[in-house]
This record gives sequence, structure tokens and C-alpha cells, in this order.
Amino acid sequence: MRAGARPEDDMELYLDSVDFKEIEAAFQLGFVKALTTTPTFMHRHGITDIQGAIVRLSGMVPELHVEALGRTHDEIVAAAEEILALPLKLKPVFKVPVGLEALRACTTLTKRGNRVNVHLIYSLNQAYMAMEAGAAFVCPLAGRMHDQGQDANRLFEQCAEVKARYGYKTKVMYSSVRHPEHVRSALLAGADVCTVPWSVLQRLCDHALTEIGTSQFFEHTTLMTVRVREALGTGTKAICGMAEPVSQALVRMTESRLGAVALVDAGGKLAGVFTDGDLRRDLQKDGPGILTRPLSQIGHSAQPLTISADALLYEAAQFFQKHKVDNVVVVEADQPIGLLDVQDLVRMGLLG
Repeated sequence: MRAGARPEDDMELYLDSVDFKEIEAAFQLGFVKALTTTPTFMHRHGITDIQGAIVRLSGMVPELHVEALGRTHDEIVAAAEEILALPLKLKPVFKVPVGLEALRACTTLTKRGNRVNVHLIYSLNQAYMAMEAGAAFVCPLAGRMHDQGQDANRLFEQCAEVKARYGYKTKVMYSSVRHPEHVRSALLAGADVCTVPWSVLQRLCDHALTEIGTSQFFEHTTLMTVRVREALGTGTKAICGMAEPVSQALVRMTESRLGAVALVDAGGKLAGVFTDGDLRRDLQKDGPGILTRPLSQIGHSAQPLTISADALLYEAAQFFQKHKVDNVVVVEADQPIGLLDVQDLVRMGLLG
């Protein structure tokens, strides 16, 4: 709430839905104030037990708007009384389409201590009549007006101006919201309430620059806090003993999905690195018979590059950029524990 402002000076956010999963998710946010429903929504969701749905919804939300449908004053009031007779957890706000009979019913229900939302409003005269009838809410439908090429935003501005000029207590509700820009329009028009579908509410915090900035924060935090040993993954499988055959190195490369293995001596100390490039060169030179030879008899790098398992990924990224290599042996207490591949950092978004 703005400093010095009254609670009613803020634009409240409502959910427009009858989907129970959406409703649970939206109200877990903690700041959605109420739920609006329509018979059309219930029809679309295949709800046949409307009264049962109303009872259930009354226990899920802090404020519930439901239709009291009828063509005459008596029918509308009777529909409202029928809903009030249900085992509700809270008294709902009754929705009625604007019209003389509905406005008469609005006055009756209001005098009996109920609140009424007069909707399907498309003109300032309709909104004025609803305010005079004591409506708690007037509800023009922005999306439907825009569909017909009408200036919905100007109508909301006029409703807000009339309310302020004459002191009506009615809240102006912006409804039939189709996209996030409608919410922005509601704010600028001075609406008291904006009721939105879950699909729109989920997108209200979206912005490409926010996504980029957030990704950068995670990337930089990862670089400065995560250590190499935590990023090894399948690289821990890329180790072979010098006495093992070349075929075993191929198995380890396949398991680790890397193009190299670290070689260790009988004492577990680092003895070198054998790469798929070494394999191709030896195959070309001596043929497939090399697959049964021990790795100690095959060409390999005896002085491989290493990095400490305690190094930060920031240091690993610098290492790859400096040495222009695809992988590095990770060592702990002078013993190799696996290979870190440059693609590990690429997949984490830490290198381009």
C-alpha cells in the first residue's frame, strides 16, 4: 500500500476461475484477495453440481463472487437466498447482469446485508445505475469491449472519475482480462479491482530482461560457490588402471560419455591421460590388436593438466579458457577422482 494511502486506494488482484487446482495455486501466493466465477466457466469445466462447487469454493478463498441468475427481481433474490441456504463457509458476493430488474434485486439484496457485483456493463450509464442501486462492484468487461473495437479503458477511467466526484463506495472491477497488458491498463485507468485468469496472473512477473538478469545471478553465484567435485557427474567413471586393457578404457569412456580417461598406477596415483585421439592414432598405426594391450603399453599423455577438487567453478572456467582443452583431471590428495569436461560447464550455463 502506498504511504499515506487508504486500503481502498490500492488495486486489488482477484482470480477469475473455477479450476480447483488453479485456485489452490493462486491463493497460496498470499495476496490474491478474492475469486470471481461465472456459469460459463463452470460449463467449460464440466461442473454439473453447481451448488456443490459453490460450497467447496467457499471454503477455499477469502471472498467468493457467484452468479445469482434470474430474469426478474424475485427470481434473482430467490436464487441468492437458495445459495445462502447452502452450508457455506462465508457469505458470497452475488453477481447479477445489469438491467432494471437486476438493479432492483441489487437494492433488495444490499438492504438485507449482502454485497452485489453488477457485471456485463458496457457503458457509463449502466455503471452509474449500478452505483445508484448500491452495488458493491461495477464490472465492465474489457476484453469483450476490445473485441468490438470499443475504448474499454476510457470507460474504466470514466467510472473511476464518477466514483471519485460523487463519492460512491462502489468498487470498479476490471474484468475479461486476456493478457498482462490489460492489467497495466487497469492500473492506469484507476480500477479498484482487477480479476484475472490464472494464465495471465502467471505471466505478470515475466520480462525478458528479468530472465537474463536472474540467470546471470545464478551463473555468477554458482561460479563463486560451487566446487569442482560437485560438478563432476559421470566424470567420476573416467578412471582406468595402467594394467587394464585398452578395451576397458573404451568402456569407461562410454559410461562417462567423455573422450578421455585418467590413468592411475597400482598405488592409485595419477599416471597420465588416455584420449580418444590417442586411440585413433594407435589403431591407425597398429590395428585393432591394441584393444587387448594394457594401457601402459599404449601412447598417452604422461603429464596431464590437473585441477583441485576444491577449486571453485570460477577457477575451472578460467582454466578452460586459458588452456583451451576439452577436459581436465580432477585430483584430491594427489589422487584423481574423475574428469571435468568443458561441456559440463557449458550445460550449466557457465561457459558459452
